[in-house]
Amino acid sequence: MPKGYWIARVDVRDPDRYKDYVETAKPAFSEFGGRFLVRGGAVTELEGSARPRNVVIEFDSVEKAQACYDSPAYRKAAAIRQAIAEADVFIVEGHDG
Repeated sequence: MPKGYWIARVDVRDPDRYKDYVETAKPAFSEFGGRFLVRGGAVTELEGSARPRNVVIEFDSVEKAQACYDSPAYRKAAAIRQAIAEADVFIVEGHDG
């Protein structure tokens, strides 16, 4: 079964409140086994438009990635993020090859 990955590209408008989002989201990531592979860091824009904050979270499956996003714990965190940041968030199926 292929792994599932959250990929998020984020423009944070309120860095202080973004810390609240991070703390509120932690229990959901822990519950569903999310492992951060990328969390911020320098960005080199090659093509298209980049956002300043990029995150990649690995889950054991696409189903776990989706369950995390749909969970009550994460929905509470998402409400905070949506109020203080612009983001593109999506799930990508990993490659087993």
